[in-house]
Amino acid sequence: MAALLGSSFASAAVLASRLPFTHSKLSSSVCYTPGVVEGGRRFYGGFGVPVKISRRHLHITNVATEISSTDEAQNLASKQSQRPVYPFSAIVGQDEMKLCLLLNVIDPKIGGVMIMGDRGTGKSTTVRSLVDLLPEIKIVAGDPFNSDPEDPESMSVEVREYVLRGEVLPVVSTKITMVDLPLGATEDRVCGTIDIEKALTEGVKAFEPGLLAKANRGILYVDEVNLLDDHLVDVLLDSAASGWNTVEREGISISHPARFILIGSGNPEEGELRPQLLDRFGMHAQVGTVRDAELRVKIVEERARFDRNPKEFRDSYKAEQEKLQDQIAAARSCLSSVNIDHDLRIKISKVCAELNVDGLRGDIVTNRAAKALAALKGRDKVTAEDIATVIPNCLRHRLRKDPLESIDSGLLVIEKFYEVFS
Repeated sequence: MAALLGSSFASAAVLASRLPFTHSKLSSSVCYTPGVVEGGRRFYGGFGVPVKISRRHLHITNVATEISSTDEAQNLASKQSQRPVYPFSAIVGQDEMKLCLLLNVIDPKIGGVMIMGDRGTGKSTTVRSLVDLLPEIKIVAGDPFNSDPEDPESMSVEVREYVLRGEVLPVVSTKITMVDLPLGATEDRVCGTIDIEKALTEGVKAFEPGLLAKANRGILYVDEVNLLDDHLVDVLLDSAASGWNTVEREGISISHPARFILIGSGNPEEGELRPQLLDRFGMHAQVGTVRDAELRVKIVEERARFDRNPKEFRDSYKAEQEKLQDQIAAARSCLSSVNIDHDLRIKISKVCAELNVDGLRGDIVTNRAAKALAALKGRDKVTAEDIATVIPNCLRHRLRKDPLESIDSGLLVIEKFYEVFS
């Protein structure tokens, strides 16, 4: 409790230091009885919230006013009524794709994953199975942008104003969300819309958040991303790179944080993404059809067992799922303490240079992915083996394509790696 309150003070102090003017100091009061009104403020879980909030200033719809046991029961019932998700631990094979996904959950700054493979190879199933493994994060209650109460850079403009006015943020914990972006989505559905009529008549910037707002600090998944309109792909990649989404209409501009892990999947037979767009994805995973007969039989049998009784099947993998959840949580917590030696960083950049990789994204992503893998393995130091594991996924989609080259680009990366690291 003290830590959360302290983080709110820290957020306010950081914000105030960045602006040319100062605001009133935050005051706090702790009350352990939910819903008690005291001194013009209502307290929920120890966080004071003004009894009356002006929407003209806050611009947040559906503000949570009380977190009750009834709400929790309804949320639990809603989750239980949803379609069962295939357990991540039960997925057979496709280790490359699974590793890329896990590393991005550990370090979202890696920049997402582009998964390319044949039809029916479990791309969508694997991505959606991540839902059970996603850790919890702290968000500002009632904020449609999942603002981080401890990080001013991940706060919406409205929440920043709320903090700077000297109000203590109501904080709740929730699991990281995964948002599916349908192929037929319009730009308004993705980015959000501005109510011009309300803006002109009432002088209020009325904003209807889109999918990017919902995906903030979560995962945005686009199935068959190579069939998505190029303009929307540009919007997604720009938002993922900058961390912000801006909507402009009739001279009115509204921005909100849009920091998400972008995961795309597609079938190469239906067309490739443009090279400049591929480069914006942190990692690239190639998925092939399993050729081993016994492994294929196991996959079919496991799927049939899941379809017969999803609950029983999920229960049989509960221990493995919980173990993987603990690994991810531990890796996220110790990631900042993982180190990579200077000579290894030099060799990574040498590989990138000798492969004629444009820009520095390849160098940056390889360093991040190697550190995330070391954290996943419970180590605080990156080894050459860690780099060998991740470097094909970080560079293969950044190589210049030679139409006469028959060798796989991932093998080219591995060959260059052993040449440099030997």
